[in-house]
Amino acid sequence: MAAFRSFLRNFVNWLYFFTNVYFGVTTMEMPEPDARILARKDRIVARLRSVLPPETVISELSETRAYECDALTAYRCPPLAVVLPTTTQEVSDVLRICHAEGVPVVPRGAGTSLAGGAMPTADAIILGVARMNEVLETDYDNRFIRVQTGRTNLSVTGAVEEEGFFYAPDPSSQLACAIAGNIAMNSGGAHCLKYGVTTNNLMGVTMVMMDGEVVEIGGAHLDAGGLDLLGVICGSEGQLGVVTEATLRILRKPEGARPVLIGFDRNEVAGACVSDIIKAGILPVAIEFMDRPCIRATEAFSGAGYPDCEALLIVEVEGSDAEIDAQLSRIVNIARLHNPVELRESGSAEESAKIWLGRKSAFGAMGQINDYMCLDGTIPVSELPHVLRRIGEMSQKYGLGVGNVFHAGDGNMHPLILFDANKPGDLEKCEAFGADILRLCVEVGGCLTGEHGVGIEKRDLMVDQYGADDLDIQMAVKDVFDPKWLLNPAKVFPLASSASRRAVSR
Repeated sequence: MAAFRSFLRNFVNWLYFFTNVYFGVTTMEMPEPDARILARKDRIVARLRSVLPPETVISELSETRAYECDALTAYRCPPLAVVLPTTTQEVSDVLRICHAEGVPVVPRGAGTSLAGGAMPTADAIILGVARMNEVLETDYDNRFIRVQTGRTNLSVTGAVEEEGFFYAPDPSSQLACAIAGNIAMNSGGAHCLKYGVTTNNLMGVTMVMMDGEVVEIGGAHLDAGGLDLLGVICGSEGQLGVVTEATLRILRKPEGARPVLIGFDRNEVAGACVSDIIKAGILPVAIEFMDRPCIRATEAFSGAGYPDCEALLIVEVEGSDAEIDAQLSRIVNIARLHNPVELRESGSAEESAKIWLGRKSAFGAMGQINDYMCLDGTIPVSELPHVLRRIGEMSQKYGLGVGNVFHAGDGNMHPLILFDANKPGDLEKCEAFGADILRLCVEVGGCLTGEHGVGIEKRDLMVDQYGADDLDIQMAVKDVFDPKWLLNPAKVFPLASSASRRAVSR
């Protein structure tokens, strides 16, 4: 049996090498691994196994391959080892060892990051919190739930929905994504227009510092006194500490909700309609946008019954029946001023589910067409018509298709650039196209990311949004929390800047 396992391991390693060479898998530029750490691998793994159950430490190359990338699969790098702790104390023990050994640590939730936020370096330990998924406390009177951060987003609502409550942030990956990653990237979702993103629903965290110290920030109350450290932690992309527990705000379910589906013959007209709805002072719970490529793909994939048009809006409102009727009446009147090709108001729970079915399956549907890179730039809502027109022009310039599906109500765009990963030069062309879209977002007054984070995807574009002094101040914050620069290396900040910072810290 041992001989067979050895053969299988070698075969998997050979197969991986072959596919990378033959199919041309690209590796994002990363810092050179620390040879001294690689040379000490056996000792480091032995120390980790001394504080963790043996089965929670993974060090064989064939097994660590599963953690070599996240949902940004174009770039891969197997880590030194993987640890899967189950308690805050175990996380503390792991970080103390890594701090003493000078080993970089990459925190990982469910690995659904679309910006390379959980991609390791060759000399790094992946610290996955997927086994930390317990509900620790529920308080309906004070409307909060405390969970371990490996728990999936959707299962938080699942834990409280029988009592008539829900957790508001709802990323498209909510079935799989972990609260840890939601906090790291400040994730939003379709309903963030009304309820806000993660930072608006996060009350407190338990966080382990890189040296193993456990700290409590915020808690089960409205606002903590002093500095807003919780605001610093949420969206910090694993740069400052490992969040192991979170206190989350839960809300009463609304009396009801109802969507309306609106089709248009041009993207720009749909964008103008969104802008007019917001300018009218109406606050729907969600406004979602899809263009023709996404509409056709999702219709073939899900059979949601979408019209064949250039652009589609899904606008949902909630409240009592009277409130819903009043809001939808105003929205429909605004939409009619833009000559929609279809206007369909849901009349039942089944029709509502069908309207949302296509939108919720959009990313998977587009993946059946081709490889794609999903971007995440945010713009002022008033700029939607202009930005959509410019993206169309860029698509022709680069010769790559693009599908637009995004949270239109708050201007959080998710263009999906289609490319062929097996065609030489296509990935590089896709990256250049994506960079131009993100620069456009900044140019019109927006920013590089709304909910996916910077990761490795946008780190070298940070100079397009921030000046040198701005970046230096941000890096100075990391200096305070992680003086050795061991947490989540090569992310967020331009590679040259973070590498020099880490070199100085030694």
